[in-house]
Amino acid sequence: MKRLDLINQIIARKKQLNITVENLAKLSGVGVRTINRLLKNKDVKLSTIESVTNFLGLDFAGNEQVSLGILKKQRAHEKALFLASIVQSTSALEMQGLEDDTLNAIIASYEKEFLSGNYQDRLWVA
Repeated sequence: MKRLDLINQIIARKKQLNITVENLAKLSGVGVRTINRLLKNKDVKLSTIESVTNFLGLDFAGNEQVSLGILKKQRAHEKALFLASIVQSTSALEMQGLEDDTLNAIIASYEKEFLSGNYQDRLWVA
């Protein structure tokens, strides 16, 4: 696969996920200007390409390594854990820490909202 083909695969995956350049940069650990250079087929380090393709579930050839569905589920789980940790921390401060079953129910509820509820358009916001 040529480099331009890989860039096109990255752009296509970015569109499939409906993720902005800014959020792609934050979530992949790469600067916004570097992402823009990559998307315009300018010179970037191989480590940059690796970070972006790994985050998007692609390999260096642009082949899908992780399906869109799994990527979305992983991201929903990450965000749900983060939000649940805030709830747990707040509850702990009030001396009312949550039981594991309650916490798991909260996580599952947040995941569902990110995957199919009112917050699915916020899934890729960093």
